[in-house]
Amino acid sequence: MQNPVPQNAPPRLLVPKAPVIIMDGHALFCLTLDGELAKISADDARLTIRQHMPIVCHAANLAKHLKIPPFPAYDVLELFAFIHPGRFTVPTPRGIARTLSLLEPLTAEDQCLSLRDSIRHLLADLMSPQKEEKSDPAALAAMMGLMTSPDEVAQAEGKAGWPWTEAVLAALGRAQSPPSRGEIKTALRVWEKLPEWSVHAPEPPPSHHGVSGDEAADRLHDLLARQKKEDRPQQREYTRALTSAFLPRNDAGVTHTVLAEAGTGTGKTLGYLAPATVWSEKNGAPVWISTYTRNLQRQVETELSRLYADPVEKSRKVVTRKGRENYLCLLNLEDAAQSFTTLTTEQNAVALGLMTRWAAVTEDGDLMGRDFPGWLAGLIGWNRVYGLADRRGECIYSACPHFNKCFIEKSIRKARRADIVIANHALVMHQTAVSGADDDLPTRYVFDEGHHLFEAADSAFSAHLNGTETAELRRWLLGTENTQKSRARGIKKRLEDLIAGDDGAARDVEDLLEAAKSLPGPQWRQRLAEKNPKGVTEQFLMICRQQVLARNSDKTSSYSIEAELLPPLPGLFEAAYALSLRLNDIRKPMMSLIHRLKKMLENDAETLDTAARERIQFTISSLTRRAESEVGSWITMLEAVKNTPDSAVVDWLEITRIDGQESDCGFYRYTLDPAAVFAAQIKPHAHGMVITSATLRDTTLDDSEGWQSPVSRTGMKQLTDYPHKFHVASPFDYPAQTRIFVINDVKKDSLEETAGAFKALFTASGGGALGIFTSIQRLRAVHERVMPALEKSGLYLYAQHIDPLDTGTLIDIFREEENACLFGTDATRDGIDVPGRSLRMVVYDRVPWPRPTILHKARRVHFGKAYDDMLTRFKLKQAYGRLIRNETDKGVFVMLDSALPTRLTHAFPDGVEIERLGLAEALVKIKALLE
Repeated sequence: MQNPVPQNAPPRLLVPKAPVIIMDGHALFCLTLDGELAKISADDARLTIRQHMPIVCHAANLAKHLKIPPFPAYDVLELFAFIHPGRFTVPTPRGIARTLSLLEPLTAEDQCLSLRDSIRHLLADLMSPQKEEKSDPAALAAMMGLMTSPDEVAQAEGKAGWPWTEAVLAALGRAQSPPSRGEIKTALRVWEKLPEWSVHAPEPPPSHHGVSGDEAADRLHDLLARQKKEDRPQQREYTRALTSAFLPRNDAGVTHTVLAEAGTGTGKTLGYLAPATVWSEKNGAPVWISTYTRNLQRQVETELSRLYADPVEKSRKVVTRKGRENYLCLLNLEDAAQSFTTLTTEQNAVALGLMTRWAAVTEDGDLMGRDFPGWLAGLIGWNRVYGLADRRGECIYSACPHFNKCFIEKSIRKARRADIVIANHALVMHQTAVSGADDDLPTRYVFDEGHHLFEAADSAFSAHLNGTETAELRRWLLGTENTQKSRARGIKKRLEDLIAGDDGAARDVEDLLEAAKSLPGPQWRQRLAEKNPKGVTEQFLMICRQQVLARNSDKTSSYSIEAELLPPLPGLFEAAYALSLRLNDIRKPMMSLIHRLKKMLENDAETLDTAARERIQFTISSLTRRAESEVGSWITMLEAVKNTPDSAVVDWLEITRIDGQESDCGFYRYTLDPAAVFAAQIKPHAHGMVITSATLRDTTLDDSEGWQSPVSRTGMKQLTDYPHKFHVASPFDYPAQTRIFVINDVKKDSLEETAGAFKALFTASGGGALGIFTSIQRLRAVHERVMPALEKSGLYLYAQHIDPLDTGTLIDIFREEENACLFGTDATRDGIDVPGRSLRMVVYDRVPWPRPTILHKARRVHFGKAYDDMLTRFKLKQAYGRLIRNETDKGVFVMLDSALPTRLTHAFPDGVEIERLGLAEALVKIKALLE
């Protein structure tokens, strides 16, 4: 719909008369009401905020920097998210200006003026009669302003609602006739305007035609021509090599498998999309492309936009799939819209309004997707965003009034008819872990970022008998147990209409609910800390906690602490036995309910409609997963307290700490080789599989080809005896484009010397530098020491675990600001893409040896003495690989640990010069190389 503007109320631009406060890096500047610009101190900024409601960009970030509670402000990011929901921008004054096609501000004064200019342009966009709206901006702005009637603004906690309400209503010509309560209620029911997903007949089974090298090469040529790019021999060779994974399966015991390493710059994404799209079109079934990082998911989707230029065709042919906890739940959105607290709390009202605006325009409802701004959760509150997803497994499927419009169900159904499904390793692992031999899973896979398969499988094929998991199961079974209104329905509410009239099923449910009361209830953490457990589960967890504390000398560590399971502390065996009996009391009625629901599908086939049948199937699947993968695994684990555990698994007890605060404790079980378990589980389903990465091999003196490691860490031996192994080198000239310096005169254990080295290195490079730390504590300590000095030098320093921004947003800012610096840990090392001068230096604080945990100790014995070296080389290889993303890049890799063994330098490309030298000498060479 287009914006209706009443004839008697012309739209007006109301730009607030307020001071502007910006953060330029970490320096603060203020443009006063008199038009004077000054650099101000944190105290001055706090005083200005107390005296005025300022114009800012990302108020939550500024509040954390100033160490003050959230404050009312004209936040231009909020206005941007309201007027352009679903549109990406870098959350800085420069980023907003760039997105709005305004002149990019360079100086601090320009940034202040630019924020004012951005407000004018945003309001002008809203006023445009040609602007298409899928939700009612006037009514939602009124709701966000806590307006309960045309003549009244509700006062809540001393605040008058959303500061932008007046400007938005004026721009829409509704200042004199604000929306009524009825308009507000109608606007909040945005789900009524969403399209329903289509119902189709089941898809026929796929054909089994292979893909020839010529067919794949022709498709690659077509894809490159659409981008006006030339064919590259290495890319064409790579594409042809992958076709063996798309041959017909002639032996049920063999999966056609290709291990392919393609160096950075080869064009790997288009290289595997060429045979994948040909196979899908020939055989009428999807190929699943699985990645480890969201960044690569978006890259794959972008590349497919060139094959399917028509958005409608692409929407039909390409689907992105994630776990249901990533999607907006419309029933949760409806509950939030009907909640009393929404219209009495400014923060809730603003969050609901912005989320409603986004829900009306999003294509797939993905809260981690390309049309959801990653910075929005930090802006309005993480719980107010991700609390709208089904993160606790409470979906009621076809009993939900929004089932036919559900984003999750829409993606599941579209994936069955798509050509390409873009997924992630976690989802594929989960599907595989809960599947049976007769389940219908995809038959063709491409695993990009294949070097992370082992880590992804580790999460999927492990079991955690801890407070969090057991309390979550209790909540799933019993529902909410507090007086606060919640949609958290228990199993009884979810099943009551399905099992109506079945007395046996009703008894099973009652038995299940009674047994579930033995699981940890509300405030279980407090009771464990006070040694006052309630129920057999908390009793077991308390003794686990005591054993960990008894066997660790460093009880005040900021990190999690562990203890081996055996020998057990006195009382642990008895507690484990009592808990196993109670878990059996939970599992038995679960299995009985599963049996009854299966009989219902069999006996009532003629009377069940499609929706009811699907709901029963979903319920069976959900109950089975919890009965087998959770409760069944816990029962098996508890047997190890008395008996010697399976040699293929590793058991331990752990107290989990986050930032020094104890968050959980429990009993953990991981498999020694999770990749082998994954491979054995997926083998009955997978006819063909490509495992590819830019960093797949691990070349050593004992293995010059480097294939021993990927064969071992991908479960390849379980899939086939003869995988096709293929390597194509990067086209980049690494010896000419990069240097590697190992600094030999900085004491790595001295925070002062480490901080001094970072300051000098980042200054020498003029920014564009990424610092990777092996410890969050060290990152914070070094950041505190170097940030003021870098700020004085005019360099912006952003930091993971310090700045209140998600990692993706931090990297977006780092990418856009050519001379910015970034501190981070593993998440900034893996899978990021920052081409050009924005990343010209990578500095590692220490050699990234694996943390010596009980699990790692067992795997080092299992995989051999070279296990530590292999893991460390992969980390170095990934970090170095961030530097060069195109033919014109230049970069420096710096290791601040003189103890880097020569055997680890096999991680770097042949021919790259590695120099061990002092810091002063390195600085001279860095300036010469990067100037």
